Formats: sequence, structure tokens, C-alpha cells
Amino acid sequence: MAGSRSAVWEVKATAADAREDPTAKTIAEELDLTLPAAKLLADRGCRTPADAERFIMKKEEQLYDPFLMKDMKLAADRVADALTAGERIIVYGDYDVDGVTSVSALLLYLRDRGGNAGYYIPKRDRDGYGMSVGVIERLASEGCDLIITVDTGITATEEIKAAGELGIDVVLTDHHECQSVLPDAVAVVNPRRSDCEYPFDELAGVGVVFKLMCAVETVVCPDDSLTDCVRRVASEYCDLVAIGTIADVMPVTDENRLIISYGLKLMENGARPAIEALIRAASEGRPNGRKKITAGYIGFTLAPRINAAGRMQDASTAVELFTTDDPARAEELAATLCEINRERQGTENDIVTEAYDLIEEENDDPVIVLSNDRWHHGIIGIVASRITERFGRSSILVSFEGEGNDGSDGDIGKGSGRSVKGVNLVGALAECSDLLEKYGGHELAAGLTVKRGNLEAFRKKINEVVRRNGKQADGGCAAIEADLELTSEDIDMRLAEELYLFEPYGVKNPVPLFYVKDAYVADESLVGGGKHTRLLLKTGDVTVTAMCFRKSIGDIDIYPGDTVDVLFNLDVNEFGGMRNLQMIVRDVRLAEKQAAAEGREREIYEAVASSRTDEIGLSDREREDSVPDRDDFAAVYSVLTKELRFDHRVFSIRALRHLLLTRGVRVSYVKLKTIIMVFRELNLIGVEEAAGSPDVFSFSSVTVKNKTTLDKSGILKKIRNELRPV
Repeated sequence: MAGSRSAVWEVKATAADAREDPTAKTIAEELDLTLPAAKLLADRGCRTPADAERFIMKKEEQLYDPFLMKDMKLAADRVADALTAGERIIVYGDYDVDGVTSVSALLLYLRDRGGNAGYYIPKRDRDGYGMSVGVIERLASEGCDLIITVDTGITATEEIKAAGELGIDVVLTDHHECQSVLPDAVAVVNPRRSDCEYPFDELAGVGVVFKLMCAVETVVCPDDSLTDCVRRVASEYCDLVAIGTIADVMPVTDENRLIISYGLKLMENGARPAIEALIRAASEGRPNGRKKITAGYIGFTLAPRINAAGRMQDASTAVELFTTDDPARAEELAATLCEINRERQGTENDIVTEAYDLIEEENDDPVIVLSNDRWHHGIIGIVASRITERFGRSSILVSFEGEGNDGSDGDIGKGSGRSVKGVNLVGALAECSDLLEKYGGHELAAGLTVKRGNLEAFRKKINEVVRRNGKQADGGCAAIEADLELTSEDIDMRLAEELYLFEPYGVKNPVPLFYVKDAYVADESLVGGGKHTRLLLKTGDVTVTAMCFRKSIGDIDIYPGDTVDVLFNLDVNEFGGMRNLQMIVRDVRLAEKQAAAEGREREIYEAVASSRTDEIGLSDREREDSVPDRDDFAAVYSVLTKELRFDHRVFSIRALRHLLLTRGVRVSYVKLKTIIMVFRELNLIGVEEAAGSPDVFSFSSVTVKNKTTLDKSGILKKIRNELRPV
């Protein structure tokens, strides 16, 4: 497609590497695993079968004493006192999934222990991010005695000071980076504090809340051991803790791996009614449509529906779902979240379409910077992710709140960016800080605020910075690293099921990415209302379905009869009571032999067009196959005019060749492109070449008033002269 790029593929281990790896062979034999699974374990640091077993059984991880966290004793004692005294407690959170699950888990815990507890989550469009003095003043007027912040507050120095002046104590829990001066709260519980000696600082916000609940439980139940208290809290709330940890894309190592594993097990053995309701709503009534609950299922199916509430409307809808004890109300709220998510998807797709149109007009900058006055600022981060994935470049989308350039609030744009490996986005923003109002984030994801008048200067400067510092100085392609090449003998249900042993997946324990070469495309179809493409691939004696999610047939430009190389995750698709092996395609391209053959055809066309045929050593067969005759012209004209009647206008050369082939007409690349150029030259069919994509064309009908003969074409005369037999 126009403007898109093919990523660079890097395969860490070939099939031969796996067969020759003594560690992998030993692990496979001792643990009765397939060799590919054993090779994955070896490459993830398991040097012996005992190491591999510890990884699979998660024996190397442990839950740490919550009181190792700085200020935890102060926090637990203050919360316990509030519970005992019946004080009014407000849980103050954030509107993303981490924030929502943090609020929900702590609110349930406090109420289950008899607390007088409520909550507040800012509305994205009204309150912005974080704490607000105005909200705190309102809470004070309503009799709030204690605020517990979750997933927020670490930079709210002035707001927490205001709370103290109004007589409200604040227990602050957060997991974001700390500033040099901490807020003056009763307790500041954050494993990222420089003076905190807690062994693991990669907890999500809801992970910190989990540790607080465990600590409070030991204070309110002094006769129980810490182990019993932790086990009780985990059994009641760890499902919510797991969802928030997964959704916040925290590293799946150490405590997080145990928290997520235990939470997934709780959900598999009978999720709380709210989660069951959300799973049913997400399955949209499909018979036996519930999938195995994995980290991937939560991240790609449940989390977006929870997140949509805060992005589009009010995160309180999600909190109410998780805290209601009314099954009918849970079903209603789950359906509402799914409806909001559909609205989010529609808005996202509208923005994606507009953004892609803008990108086709952009130059080859390594950082795509786009802006609009109508884009929903709760959605632009998702769209930036899709742009970066598709175009292999860092991207920043900015949404302005008004129009004009008058210094008013409408002159301020909120931006969200995503990056690729090798380009530190927040580092690049730091070098552009003189043009930004504020910024923050991480290497691969960041947010910013910019004045409209500074946007063009910012666009220019960040691209200069990335060209100077980034590995993609030429705006080049992102790299995709596959774990292992598989042969047809490796691709089976046994391996797919063994991959569940590696769960939970996430950062630092990614879903294994496999590579297979020379797969034959037996069939192709659109599914999901045309949003996804399903391929049927044959490799050796194995035939397997391969899903290309959020990719149309035109996006992948691959057709039945092609031979392809594929990067994919291996999955078990459970639907209608059936379990089938399935590939989830991450990238697909023509196999080397077919790509070389098509590359040769393009080389011939370019040589003819520039009168260099004597430089490329054409055979007589190549000359013969490159000159179109009248029947070729008639066949292409017939197909195009028929497609135009159905308003099918845009075709790549490959798509048009396949369409002709389904009608029994085989036309070489050189012939077909020549025919298209002749049609444009003689105005027989309207032809426009897509910007940045020389092999994609938009066609339109033309009323031919006078009879036109092909012999009038200068292009055709030239190609006949260039390619006549020697």
C-alpha cells in the first residue's frame, strides 16, 4: 500500500540451530517437550532441565514482604485507623485500565472490611490527567477525611498540599517515576522512590495497591500470619490486579509473573461475575465462543473494552461494573462497555483513514507528525500505534482543542506518540523541549503538549534529532526479530499447547514469534466484515489457517497461488466447541524465489522505459513475454471496465494480475504495466498512480469519443522496438 514499508526480518535461530543445540535436546528429552519449545526455553536463559522446569512452574519467583516498601507501615496504619474510626475514605485514581482496576480492587477491599469508602476518577475531557485542587476542595466539602491515591499522585505536590490545608490526609500510592521532591503526604508508597529498598520496582499501579491491601490486612488481622493475609487478599482480588498489570504492559517477570499467573488461574476457575459478564459480552453471543483466558486475551479483548470507558466517556462505568454485586446490572454495564468500545473502534478507524491520507502526502521523515482539530485525544495514542506498526516509523499525532492561532486554549494541542526499536522517543522529545509546553513517557511511548504555532518547528526539529541520533537515520524500516524458524513438521497442535506453559506473556517474556518459509497460499478470504484477512497456507503436508488481523487483502497484497515467507505466533483457536491450530500473522512477504522472479520483471520494465535493455541481458523468452498483443489489451480492458461498474477502482499490479488469472488470462508484469501506461497515454481508461507506490493505480471510466488504435501509442512503439528479437 502507498507509503508502507516492509520491515527487516531477523531470525535468531534456524530450524537447524534447534536440531543442533545440545541444551535444547536435553530439555526436550527430560521434560518430554517438542524441540522448538525446548529451544525457546534454552534461548530464554534455561541452561538445564531443572532451570526449564523452574521457569514453567514459576518456582523462581516469590512475593515480597509488603513492608519492605518505603512508607508502607505508615500507609497501612493510617488506612487501618480510618477503617476502625469509620472515616470517609476516597480512592482517587486514573482513567486507564491500571487506574480503574486499582480503584475497583481497593474500593472492594475497603468496603469488604467495613470501610466508608467512595472514589473519584477524573474525566479525561473535563479534568485532564491527575489530581485537581478543585476536586479536592469539593471532596473536603463533602466530608472526606482520607484520600488514597492509586496509579497517580507522585507529581501532585501542590494538590496534596492543598488537601492537607483542608484537613484531608493523603496516602499516596503510585508507580510512575518520582521527581526529586516528593509530595508531603502521610505516606508516599512507590517502589520507584530512590530511597525505597523494595526488591522489585516494576509493579503496576494496581500491583502497589495489592501490596497495600496485604499490608493493611496484617494490621487489621494481627492474629493471622503474613502468609495467610497475603493468600486471602490474593484469592479475593488478584484477578483485578492481573488485569491491570497486563493492560499497563508491565514486565512479566518476578512478582508480576506470579500475580498475573494467579489472577489468570482465578479467572479460569470461575471469574467474578463482573468479569464473566464482560467475557460474555465480548464474545457477542457466539456459541461456545469463550476463549482460554490468557494474558493475550485480556490484553487484546478485555482491556480495550475497559479502557474505552475512560477514553470515550467516563471510567466510572468500568468501576461500577467491577464493584456491583447485581448480576443483571453487571450484564448491562458489560454490554455498555462493549458498545462504547465499538464507538471507540469507529472513531479510531475514522482517524486512521484520515491519517493514512495525510501520510501519503508526507515526505520520508523518520518521525511522522500529524495534527487535526477534530481528532479525539483519547484515541490518538491507539492510532499512533497502528501507524508505527504499518509504516515502520515513529509517529506522533496531535489533537487541538479549537481552531485558529490566537494563543487561546484552542491553540494548545495534546499529542501522543509511539516509536520503533532504535529510536528513543522521550529522549528525542527532551531535545525538543524548548518547543513543547510539557512532555513525558518512555522510550517507545510518550505524550506531549504543544502550541499550534510551534508545531511545524517541532516537526522539523524532532526529525533532525532522530536523523542524527536514531538507528533509522534514513527513515528506514523497523526490525522484527523472530525467535525461531519452524519446519512443516514442527507446526502442530502439540507445540501450540506447549506454548501455554510459557504464560503469562508480556514485556520481557514475549509471545514466541516464529518464521516459516516457502508456504503456499491455497486460499484467501475477508472475515470480520472485511476488517481481517484469512489465508489458508500449505507448508509440506500441513495446511493451516493464518489470520491477518486489521489487514485487508489490498494491505498484504498476497494472493492464492503465491509462495510466501511468514512471521507468526502459533495459537489454538477455540470456537463452536472446536479447537484448531491457527497462525496469527505478524508479517508476510513473497518467498525469495518468487520475489526474485517478480523483481526481474520490474527490472525489465525499468530497462525498457529507460532504453537500457542491452545492459540486462534479456533472453528471447523474456522479450517474447514482455510485449503485449491485442488480446492482452482486450482482456485487461474488459476486466477493468467490469470492475469499474462495481466501483472497484484501486488495484495494485499484483492484485490486477491475480484478477486476470482468475479469468484464465496470464499476463506478465511488463505487459500489464505497459498496457496500463498505454491506456493512460491514449485516454482509454483514466489512470492515476498512487503517491509513493509505483505499482498501485486508481482507475476511472473515460468516454471515448473517437476511435483510437493502439498503433498510435508511442509507449507501445518504444517497447516493441526495445524488445524485438535480436
